[in-house]
Amino acid sequence: MNKFFKTSNIALRLFNRSVQLHAPTQRVQQLAGSIESTDESRRLLEGLVTSPANYVPLTPISFLERAADVFRDRTTVVFGSCVKYTWEETHSRCLKLASALVQLGISRGDVVATLAPNVPAMHELHFVVPMAGAVLCTLNTRLDSSMVADLLKHSETKIIFVDQQLLQIAQQALLNLLSKDKTIKPPILILIPESNNSSPLVLDVSNIHEYENLLTSGSSNFTIRWPKTEMDPISVNYTSDTTSSPKGVGYNHRGSYLNTIATFLCHGMGPMPTYLWTLPMFHCNGWCMIWGMAALGGTNVCLRHVSAKNIFKNISINKVTHMSAAPIVLSMMANSSPNDRKPLPHKVEIMTGGSPPPPQILSKMEQLGFGVSHGYGLTETYSAATSCLWKPEWDSLPLEERAMLKSRQGVQSLCIEKVDVIDPDTMENVPADGKSIGEIVCRGNTVMSGYLKDVKATKEAFKGGWFHTGDVAVKHPDGYIEIRDRLKDIIISGGENISTLEMEGVLHSHPAVVEAAVVARPDDHWGQTPCAFVKLKEGSKQITSDEIINYCRDHLPHYMTPGAVVFEDLPKTSTGKVQKFILREKAKALGSLFNPERKV
Repeated sequence: MNKFFKTSNIALRLFNRSVQLHAPTQRVQQLAGSIESTDESRRLLEGLVTSPANYVPLTPISFLERAADVFRDRTTVVFGSCVKYTWEETHSRCLKLASALVQLGISRGDVVATLAPNVPAMHELHFVVPMAGAVLCTLNTRLDSSMVADLLKHSETKIIFVDQQLLQIAQQALLNLLSKDKTIKPPILILIPESNNSSPLVLDVSNIHEYENLLTSGSSNFTIRWPKTEMDPISVNYTSDTTSSPKGVGYNHRGSYLNTIATFLCHGMGPMPTYLWTLPMFHCNGWCMIWGMAALGGTNVCLRHVSAKNIFKNISINKVTHMSAAPIVLSMMANSSPNDRKPLPHKVEIMTGGSPPPPQILSKMEQLGFGVSHGYGLTETYSAATSCLWKPEWDSLPLEERAMLKSRQGVQSLCIEKVDVIDPDTMENVPADGKSIGEIVCRGNTVMSGYLKDVKATKEAFKGGWFHTGDVAVKHPDGYIEIRDRLKDIIISGGENISTLEMEGVLHSHPAVVEAAVVARPDDHWGQTPCAFVKLKEGSKQITSDEIINYCRDHLPHYMTPGAVVFEDLPKTSTGKVQKFILREKAKALGSLFNPERKV
């Protein structure tokens, strides 16, 4: 069993720490004062108790239990033309597989990992693993075998479920584990068949189990291992490798339950929606929407390969009502060929996040008939901590102005206690003037339990009783937050702070540009100068770097004009975030750029 995830004393310590970190001192003092042991207070509280009749630990597992009863005959999952289950069937399958995991030796607190795209098994495992009392670790499908090996070792994974297309990577990862430590016991490998049907796969390899065979060996009478406390861990999610050093972010049952509700409310979902899985399920547990669809009795349309053609096709066939996607997917849809598109059966609501969406893309998506809402958050906040809550009076504004408003990060979501913009040095709030820059900080029930096996990083992240996001932002007079940059991405040139996001917004507005990112390049005179990496639209190969620089000079102050433009595809994580640490290394390799004519 993973010692980090022992659920008795560990959960209590995490809970006590969360109270200290998340509750303002004044509130703690008020609470202490309200329960002073006096005869009068005892008399007033007589008969008030906490018992199994009025308290059970919150957990998203309960959503599946309810769905199997309330929505038993409604469709849970659709995958191609061969796979379709009802909620009653899904519940039975999950019980059997949880039972089988226990038979394989899984104990409370053990880690069970996955390496799979958006297939039905990934949906089921979000219920199966916590039902067995274990901790789910969904690995990024774009990781190489070396990184997979490192994360399996760090998380002390006992079992790993692997999609057939990723089997070679997983097997090499296990070999890497053994090559580094001969004494280590590698995790048991369970293969998820590639086929769209659920018939068991016959394997010649004795040390690999097959998903459907394992499932049928379990019992539907399995007794669920409910969490002992709400603070018991439910999953560990490794942060996207935009910094080249992923951390294991621990989620608990309480936070997952509350964020599930907050997310589907933020998404504007009602009962029984149809949700297209373009967002990777491994990313923040699908923004908790796997559990959310169970709460609402919705239908999950699984999509192995994300492309504009597949998205429009599935929306048309399955009458999709909602989806979530990173801005890179919206860009792909907005710039897709008319031949790849199909008319929408109705307005489809999209929640976007992961990185700030360019207003130009939001505008194009609205013209295509989609309703786009914008949320902001991090892996450490279970996904969206804020949403750009739309106001009816904005409907009459011009399209471009609406898109600009919608691209803001917005106001705090439900179930998180507070999101604010503060001066990180003084910990004081910045003025809500749309100009004063500070760091976005969060506190509340939907903030992570901490970083797995990294006490120092956890303490640093929770400094001063807030979770520090590292994102630089302003707060507008209406209370809406707008990101200006990441702290580490700010370019300081000649004493001026340059927002790379502002520059990227101008670059995205160029008619020939499909993607853009800006990083710092060394400059012997100015210290740093902006270096732009640009991907052009097809058919725009004749555009030169001078044209891009002149365009920026016409739309930005001179000191914000890029000193160099590099035309290439941008490196990204599978969640659509640009890996700026790679671009920074490329810009550094270009050497110093000194332009004595540049004005500051």
